[in-house]
Amino acid sequence: MFAAQKISQDDKPTLYRELCSQLQGLLQGEGDVIANAANASALIFEQVPDLNWAGFYFLKTPEELVLGPFQGKPACVRIAVGKGVCGAAVARRATVLVEDVYAFPGHIFCDGGSRSELVVPLIHEGRVLGVLDLDSPTTGRFDAVDQAGFERIAQIYIATCDWTSV
Repeated sequence: MFAAQKISQDDKPTLYRELCSQLQGLLQGEGDVIANAANASALIFEQVPDLNWAGFYFLKTPEELVLGPFQGKPACVRIAVGKGVCGAAVARRATVLVEDVYAFPGHIFCDGGSRSELVVPLIHEGRVLGVLDLDSPTTGRFDAVDQAGFERIAQIYIATCDWTSV
């Protein structure tokens, strides 16, 4: 059985290095997309400070993301591609880091307590499968170190999953 070890939050590069190591251990040997998303969300939410939401949306049609496993308050179930931060990340096929969600045109307020957001697209073999979405109640919570850390986390998640059944 996997047991998460408390990670020091004093140094972001160390936090993400240790988080990636724990995530690899947690997901090792399991290929189920939903099970891995659920465990990844829980681990991220438990270990990363100052988050109020951590989870996944999956691209169910070329036009729409649908809510997947997450930790935090109830969320919007469906998001159109190109709409909000999640939809923008899919349309751009690139990570979107938003320091202040109130300054992001078209931001979707699923939780009025969120002030900043980081969304990483899940891309496998050239195909966008969904996004990893992180919200914080603190404006400016995410920076380039967080972006690189969560992009690596997304890569680990993608690499462990069996995408042939999706």
